[in-house]
Amino acid sequence: MPSLNQFSLADKVVVITGATGVLGASMSLAVAEAGAKVAILGRNAERAEARAAAIREAGGECLVILADVLDAGQMNAACDKIMQTWGRIDGLVNAAGGNMPGATVGPHQSLFDVGIEDTRRAVDLNLFGTIIPTTVFGRVMAGQGTGSIINISSLTAQRPLTRVMGYTLAKTAIEGYTRWMATELGLRYGGGVRMNAIAPGVFLTEQNHSLLIAADGTHTDRARKFISHTPFQRFGEPEELTGTLIYLLSDASRFVNGETVVVDGGFNAYSGV
Repeated sequence: MPSLNQFSLADKVVVITGATGVLGASMSLAVAEAGAKVAILGRNAERAEARAAAIREAGGECLVILADVLDAGQMNAACDKIMQTWGRIDGLVNAAGGNMPGATVGPHQSLFDVGIEDTRRAVDLNLFGTIIPTTVFGRVMAGQGTGSIINISSLTAQRPLTRVMGYTLAKTAIEGYTRWMATELGLRYGGGVRMNAIAPGVFLTEQNHSLLIAADGTHTDRARKFISHTPFQRFGEPEELTGTLIYLLSDASRFVNGETVVVDGGFNAYSGV
């Protein structure tokens, strides 16, 4: 019978990029509560310190590093600081990302008037904001011979969602990268270092708030469509991602590689009938 200890992250060091976001807050706290030492990476000092305060209040250990995932120099400096502090890196959660208004196509906008530069920026943030930290922190894991890397995909990589063209391109690429890198890691490191992804359903965040919540606090038409096509009939709560995250970081999933786990209340499975 499997032991619950295999889900523990005790004595592991986990790096979380984008930890200053709404989902990053619940991820960083949950990982700390599972026993890991957490490196909080983000660009907002006030939010990063708030994440750290919550972890320390819960009895956890953490390190705050202000850094941009698109800056390889800053990622290398962050890696050096983590190694100087704890001497190893066991997990990487590539949670930095998001959509950009200019990379969307509105219902009354021509499909051919998409903002090219904003679309490039959306792809850069989500895709290269995953690849660059992986090249830096993954190198440490490869040297150790052990480690788990978790990328963040999206429902829009599973099936098209209207409007969010740039985000769709970026997250579809994330799933391709996850499968490719997982294959290479498995072949080269014998299963010690692996990569998987999580595709969240609809969770209310700062970035999508205006798309889902009207000025009077009610759900927008888009929000109602999401909810009506989710068998659970609601948005997800940030804490509902953390069990999957801990599983994929832990030894309990040591034979899981190259997979995208959808956490969406059944949205992707539902035909609408």
